[in-house]
Amino acid sequence: MTKITSTKSETIKRLKRLMTKKGRQESGQFLVEGEHLVDEAIRAGRLVQLIMGESYRPKSSWRLDEMPVLELSDHVADLLSETEKTQGVFAVVKMTPVERKMKHVLVLDRIQDPGNLGTMIRTADAAGFDTVFLGKGTVDPFNAKVVRATQGSLFHVNIQSVDLLETLPELKSLGFHVYGTALSKAKSYDQVAFNDQVALVIGNEAQGVHDDVLALCDTRVHIPVIGEAESLNAAVAAGILMYRIALQ
Repeated sequence: MTKITSTKSETIKRLKRLMTKKGRQESGQFLVEGEHLVDEAIRAGRLVQLIMGESYRPKSSWRLDEMPVLELSDHVADLLSETEKTQGVFAVVKMTPVERKMKHVLVLDRIQDPGNLGTMIRTADAAGFDTVFLGKGTVDPFNAKVVRATQGSLFHVNIQSVDLLETLPELKSLGFHVYGTALSKAKSYDQVAFNDQVALVIGNEAQGVHDDVLALCDTRVHIPVIGEAESLNAAVAAGILMYRIALQ
């Protein structure tokens, strides 16, 4: 097991590059932090390297003799942390897409808040959605805040960045019915009989679904607001609609 004690190590510089979008794209890898996410990466077969601070005690189920392990002095491990109090365990993980047969697809148009995106991916996984398509302008799904918010669901769902103006017609040609969220000319979600093959489009937190994308939707749906709130949070709306589709 290699141990690094210097903050100026080239290995540390390489790992810190994974904390940037450019570094992740160039390497095809990203960094996860915390025991739960590391465990999910190991179980998904996506681990490239396990990284532990010297004070961390690994789970007994991890077969350390079968994986590349890097040990860091605790003060060096702190450089990789993006949380207030680190557990001292990280992993370099492959960006390999999850292969799933498409049936229920969540389509996201310019979602910008990392917490919202991570929550939507986690909820999609919980509701049995197999695929999440990310349109241009959507936050990087391998951003540390997004990864933490998914709680490991990004290892279970097929996540791809796509051009929605090309992808939605392709989905329709495969028999998918495309539902887009909208405030005007839309049916209340509880009055809609959703098809078996569904693509659900959720739009930008402030602007909603772009007009060009909405024009490609077969049916517009909305969730009525009963109280005084102006609207629902995008991730909450996505969760309500995904579970409606899953449980109907």
